[in-house]
Amino acid sequence: MTTTPEHASAVPLRVLDHNDIFRDEVYQKQFEGKREFEDAAPKEEVQRVLDWTRGWEYREKNFAREGLTVNPAKACQPLGAVLAALGFEGTMPLVHGSQGCVAYFRSHFARHFKEPVPAASTSMTEDAAVFGGINNLVEAMENITALYKPKHIAVSTTCMAEVIGEDLFAYIGAAREQEAITQDFPVSYAHTPSFVGSHITGYDVMLKGIIEMLSKSPDADASKVEKSDKVRLNVIPGFDTYVGNHREYKRILELMGVDPLILGDHSSSLDSPADGEYFLYPGGTPLAQGALAKFSRASLLLQETSLRRTAEYIQKDWKQDTIVLETPIGVKGTDVFLTEVARVADVEVPAELTLERGRLVDAITDSHAYVHGRRVALAGDPDLVIALTRFVLELGMIPVHIVSTNADSTFKARMEKVLSASKFGAEATVWPEKDLWHLRSLVFTEPVDLLIGSMQLKYISREANVPLVRVGFPIFDRHHLHRFPIIGYTGGLHLLTQLVNTILDEMDRNAPDHSFDAVR
Repeated sequence: MTTTPEHASAVPLRVLDHNDIFRDEVYQKQFEGKREFEDAAPKEEVQRVLDWTRGWEYREKNFAREGLTVNPAKACQPLGAVLAALGFEGTMPLVHGSQGCVAYFRSHFARHFKEPVPAASTSMTEDAAVFGGINNLVEAMENITALYKPKHIAVSTTCMAEVIGEDLFAYIGAAREQEAITQDFPVSYAHTPSFVGSHITGYDVMLKGIIEMLSKSPDADASKVEKSDKVRLNVIPGFDTYVGNHREYKRILELMGVDPLILGDHSSSLDSPADGEYFLYPGGTPLAQGALAKFSRASLLLQETSLRRTAEYIQKDWKQDTIVLETPIGVKGTDVFLTEVARVADVEVPAELTLERGRLVDAITDSHAYVHGRRVALAGDPDLVIALTRFVLELGMIPVHIVSTNADSTFKARMEKVLSASKFGAEATVWPEKDLWHLRSLVFTEPVDLLIGSMQLKYISREANVPLVRVGFPIFDRHHLHRFPIIGYTGGLHLLTQLVNTILDEMDRNAPDHSFDAVR
């Protein structure tokens, strides 16, 4: 029986969470009592300042700040490196740094995917920060191979290791010399300092490190490529937390008669079934197949910003046709993707995909009365935001504020190219390297009808009373969205459904009695 100080729950084993328990009178009195000890400002003054922060005067001060970031819509490099590692068969991510950092990465992914996430730490503490962490890394590799029996270890770094200049190449060599791992055990590595870049940078350098290691392994032998009538294409989604997208890429290419190799396929690793068996490494791109990726006809990279180093490596070292596209969200994005696949593989777009395109166009037509002209604000990773903006323009929505904290110098030009192609993009303002506190000022001074982004936008959504459509990463507070694709024509239909039904929910919530319709 779960109890509160003044009440006993009538429901056996019912757990009262903070939504309920802190409503009790005893907690309300304690909260008010704290004000006496904190010398709190009067409630009227708090409200006055809060109202002021929602106006134009504060907006100008907010955008003038340079030495402070408030609620950035990004995470750090090693988090992205861990995701890259989880996309490969039998791989244990090993983060060279403090144990708390790895706990953060694991919990971040576990909350988003609702799955257990394997990742190990070298557990550096004060002595390693002073004298170096070589012993920590050697011992970690010995323990990992003995206890968890991986096929591959992918090593990345955190702030602590990077500040003192740890040399991963030398340390991995020392682990082999000390027989913590065998001479031929596959180990990839990437330097991923948390104080620069973001999770998409870490993903990129770790993925490059993994495919570089695989392409130099004994399995990287052209004679091992199986003969097939189908053209093999490498598909590299980038930092994409939708397991449904990975499966949709594979389905689309197989429908087109192409043999797809997804490099960094975490669709099974982070969405394994509950069938009575537990596997520490339930999926991932097979290492042997990854080693043969350089013999594929071409590589399709579907995020420009988060795959820049990987694209450069493939182009220069593999001498392979390297096709960098925007993430194929919506009608036009998917059209471009399929056209490029058809061109490079010399195949036709099948009738089934043409039908799916028609269904998406029909659904957009059905919903246009509700999405047309709606003002939206978008925030998130640069590649995702660009693709989403193109889609909302297709719907006749008006993107007003576009924020990407981890965007680089190319983002604004790429975004303006998308916006200039539609008359609905004329009002948009593009804000690279700005955070969600900036977005709050934008939303209060120039209101919108809808927010599109991760769950981090829910605080703005509640305060400004603007509905939020959750797209991107992280999404901790809703379940299963990552299981459904948002790419391709089918994914476009899922996104459209989220958008239009959120708008209809809001219309019903605010409808007067005479307009509370049963049919929309």
